[in-house]
Amino acid sequence: MVLGSDVKSAIRKYAIKNAMDYGKASEGAVMSKVISLFPGSKSDMGLLRSEVKSEVDKVNSMARNAIDEEYSAYSDEFKAAEATKAQKSALHSFSIPGAEHGKFVTRFPPEPGGYLHIGHAKPIFIEDELRKAYSGKLMLYFDDTNPDNERQEFVDSIKEDLAWLGLKFDSEYYASDAIPSLYQYASSVIGKGMAYVCTCNTLEVKKSRDSGIACSHKSQDNATNLGLWEKMLNGGFGDNEAIVRLNSDLGSVNTTMRDPTLFRIKHSPHYRQGKKYHVWPTYDFCTPIMDSTNGITDVVRSKEYEMRDELYFAVLDALGLRNPRITSFSRLEISNNATSKRKIRELIASKQIAGYDDPRLVTIRALKRRGILPAAIREFALSFGMGKSESVVDISVLLNINRKMADKGAKRLFFIESPAEMHVKGLEGVKGISMRLHPSVDLGNRTYYAKSDVLIGSEDAKGLRPGDVVRLKEAYNVRIDSISGSITASYGGSENIEAKKISWVNKDGSVKCCLWDIGPLLSGDSFNEGSIIEKCGVAEGYASNLDEGDIVQFEKYGFYKLDSKAEMRFLSL
Repeated sequence: MVLGSDVKSAIRKYAIKNAMDYGKASEGAVMSKVISLFPGSKSDMGLLRSEVKSEVDKVNSMARNAIDEEYSAYSDEFKAAEATKAQKSALHSFSIPGAEHGKFVTRFPPEPGGYLHIGHAKPIFIEDELRKAYSGKLMLYFDDTNPDNERQEFVDSIKEDLAWLGLKFDSEYYASDAIPSLYQYASSVIGKGMAYVCTCNTLEVKKSRDSGIACSHKSQDNATNLGLWEKMLNGGFGDNEAIVRLNSDLGSVNTTMRDPTLFRIKHSPHYRQGKKYHVWPTYDFCTPIMDSTNGITDVVRSKEYEMRDELYFAVLDALGLRNPRITSFSRLEISNNATSKRKIRELIASKQIAGYDDPRLVTIRALKRRGILPAAIREFALSFGMGKSESVVDISVLLNINRKMADKGAKRLFFIESPAEMHVKGLEGVKGISMRLHPSVDLGNRTYYAKSDVLIGSEDAKGLRPGDVVRLKEAYNVRIDSISGSITASYGGSENIEAKKISWVNKDGSVKCCLWDIGPLLSGDSFNEGSIIEKCGVAEGYASNLDEGDIVQFEKYGFYKLDSKAEMRFLSL
């Protein structure tokens, strides 16, 4: 396969735009854009990736003024595209047929068995938009009826993450606080013959549901079932020795309806209730009741639950309770990453990641640590609307939104990887060097004395020859005198001349630091050993004034957040 001229042209154009927007072009961002424009280019990913890498490398080696000049040829086209994108985004309708102004009530129902991740961001922000649209209410409901998995640590982290995202709730309630009333509802459905107590083991229950053949307990009389229910409540069974099952249709095409479990026994202490209870409702029994009795008018959730909608309404109908309205939309997933609790626990146990805030993850606390802004997460999550088409996207989409938002507050600094020494003569009469911290926003200046010993990048140093004239960016010009181990040069004036421009820092006062470039966590289902690439070197002295959490743009490298001041470690945005 040979890439067409239109594809090659797009690769170059979007590499220039990416560098213009973020200081450095990203291969992932350019690849994503080109594939979206030319889906057929995926037929030879190796060739496409090679061409993108080649153009990105070329653009990233260009001087800023050259990038500006080439970008100007495309600026009108890009402005028009941005306007169209903004118009389409505004067309997303966050509405529900039949919902009434002032009478809308919904809830966000996390289970405190883990940390929030990017997948939770979409429903919670949609719910918040709907709350605003209908002048309604948004509740925080903790679905906490599994003592084996849940901890106060997770409750606290969920609240912290939601507060950081800027979300506020009209009330907060817990499923485990409602256990006595849930027991009464259970007695009601059992007494009506709509549920029964089953003492089959887990394997037998699964076999019965798969085959559609009932076990002997399904035909037990109501009195027997109520007696077994009392025995469950009084501690007469051990863990999983008895369950309550809905008496429905074992032949149902919807397998969710094949006599599902409504209650099970777990003697583990509960983080909130202690040892007060040992018979616990499942999500399928508890949630519809909690929604109906707490005044929820609208359940807004991802379509992965659609198969359970029939069961949701069956429980409420059996109890004669009001039915809320359910609206479903597609789930949001980030490609080449992990959100499942099991997978993340495995990665932590194997020490491939450090914890739930590891910057390669897409948990909310990992995104916060990496420097992703709450407003960027909100815009990203809402950009997919309430449609049902799958939302599996590359994280570069979120990162691009974030960089645009971070740009105006990000100070520009120089970083030198693998520094080479240069000794400059003739600086005696040169005054202090003042450089803007941002090219277009007034963030102030940083000022340095002109010192004889400076550091430049080894790659820049390799290209120098005696007699060359180069410009130390935003400072002064030098003529290369000799190169033998270190570089000797002479001051060549401060006027801005047409010459190669290179980043530099004063050797005296430079700050040792490392940049972590964050890549995809996974390659397929396997851990990506190259998910962090560390680049160590020195930054200019101003970097010592930064605080943890500050976002900067290192010339030629891109946007980074200071993750640890003690270690001067920066994470890529």
